[in-house]
Amino acid sequence: MSDLRNNYSTTQTKQKKPFFRANPVMNRLSKVNDVAGTNEKAAGYGRIVAKTAYFLLFAVAGLLVYLVMNNTVFANQLQTIQLNFKGFSVSTSVMQLGFFAGAGILAIITQITAAFARKAIPVVGAIFALCEGFIISFLVFTVLKGFEYLGLLALAITIVIVMTMAILYATRIIRVSKKFHMVMLTLVAGMIGISIFSFIGYLIPLTRPFVALIMGNFWISIGFTVVSIIIATLFLISDFAMIEHVVESKMPAKYEWMAAFGLAFTVLWIYIKVLDLLIQILGNRRS
Repeated sequence: MSDLRNNYSTTQTKQKKPFFRANPVMNRLSKVNDVAGTNEKAAGYGRIVAKTAYFLLFAVAGLLVYLVMNNTVFANQLQTIQLNFKGFSVSTSVMQLGFFAGAGILAIITQITAAFARKAIPVVGAIFALCEGFIISFLVFTVLKGFEYLGLLALAITIVIVMTMAILYATRIIRVSKKFHMVMLTLVAGMIGISIFSFIGYLIPLTRPFVALIMGNFWISIGFTVVSIIIATLFLISDFAMIEHVVESKMPAKYEWMAAFGLAFTVLWIYIKVLDLLIQILGNRRS
């Protein structure tokens, strides 16, 4: 533990606060200057891991909720909506699509709420994870019907990414320095800038065909998804640094929920982007 603290101190001297984080929860946590009092429990790694598992279990619960509804409630609905999703022909009902959209909206609302209401994170964070699990289940068992194994493949890849990044960070092969944050910020700014210009270009009738042609290109789409996975992975490393900051600074245990939700958010983000990559690859091969 002493070696970990020494390494942590060295890392901290190379960067300035505030940290740049993947989600608003981690951003707020990086600005907290609070130390556990004499009779107050300090944050611990084990409890943060347990709380992260708590959120991820709710994601699993959301997946199961969709499966149950798909075999009961949705099974009796007429599949009147036909969609083409990245090379996959999807048949769904108005109710099914409505629940999917509702889960997405609720996920956004609870994510924003968690960023500004720390005490509500155990509840709103669980609802967010539940919605994410519901969305993932829709993608795996409805969009990828007949190719559900891609969901397990995406899970295996996500676990490998998380474990590899954890080892690289723990051994200090990757350090969260000022240069690290500059690379992360550059990638994020680049992605946002391209998205804004693409949106504006699509609104202009003269440039719309060119934007549609470029953004519809398979390799460009794959490139964007790969960059998104890289960004999410860098944010995962940054989240590890934030968790270490929380524990080594002896912040009160009440901040464990914020750290755990931030980490769970990034892990789910990585899974969804990996799944999206697999969907695009297989969808292109099928078409």
